[in-house]
Amino acid sequence: MSPSSNKTSVRVEDRELTLSNLDKHLYPDFTKSEIIDYYVRVAPVLLPHLKDRAATRIRWPDGVNGSKFYEKNAPSHTPDWVRTVNIPTPGSSKGRKSLDFIVVDDLPTLVWCANLAALELHVPQWKVGPRGKLHDPDLMVFDLDPGAPASVVEACEVAKLLRDLLAADGLDSYPKTSGKKGLHLYVPIKESRRTSEYAKEAAERLAADHGDLVVSRMERRLRKGKVFVDWSQNNPAKTTVAPYSLRATDVPSVSTPVTWEELESCDRAGDLRFSPEEVLERVDEHGDLLEPLLGPHEQSLP
Repeated sequence: MSPSSNKTSVRVEDRELTLSNLDKHLYPDFTKSEIIDYYVRVAPVLLPHLKDRAATRIRWPDGVNGSKFYEKNAPSHTPDWVRTVNIPTPGSSKGRKSLDFIVVDDLPTLVWCANLAALELHVPQWKVGPRGKLHDPDLMVFDLDPGAPASVVEACEVAKLLRDLLAADGLDSYPKTSGKKGLHLYVPIKESRRTSEYAKEAAERLAADHGDLVVSRMERRLRKGKVFVDWSQNNPAKTTVAPYSLRATDVPSVSTPVTWEELESCDRAGDLRFSPEEVLERVDEHGDLLEPLLGPHEQSLP
């Protein structure tokens, strides 16, 4: 590395990158340098979950206590070696018919994003082919969002109920934390256009059977003390935070794959909160608990 004022040149694999403001605190006690270091170290398990998926980056240039912005389109200064795909965006708030999304397929692109203070990386449940074809979803996701005073403890209870409902339909599911207060439950499937339809129906069935704990409707007034099973994340226009992505909280946290045993034993809100260093230790111990999401997928929606 060769420092020049607040910039540093570094070689990442076969690319030369210029990193800036590495000592800047994007979290109160976590610098941009530490953020980049985390993403480099977690890349072997993170990148497969980003591969071939159009990334929405959420950037906090002034840190988590400053303003943020969602970035879908590749900025004008995007290096020519970063993979982009042009994707239709009907109903875009900016009036654009399509946008050039970035696909984070490799380590240099991941480091480049982290240097732009893209703390969070969100991806859809579908992939883009090598020539830009948009595939049907190969993942289905449920976002389990507890409404106070419910917490992740109640979300774990709902996750187990949803797991059993899905299993009765012949579907295996895999949990991760949201990195904030809830959980995400993933179901890998053969490509299907019916994920949103099925997910809504499953959430409604669960709410009908467990109305004291589960709500499937969007209205916030219904969520107090219950867990909202958000099936709408399966809309092709929506994204979910990627496994192993950082979250923009006061203390750095990570959307972390967890085991069903950990959900079974969760009895307080802090049990399923993991720091970047803890996540790296978990990867060393367990590998990628969400490797089954990477395919090929054999199970089909009923």
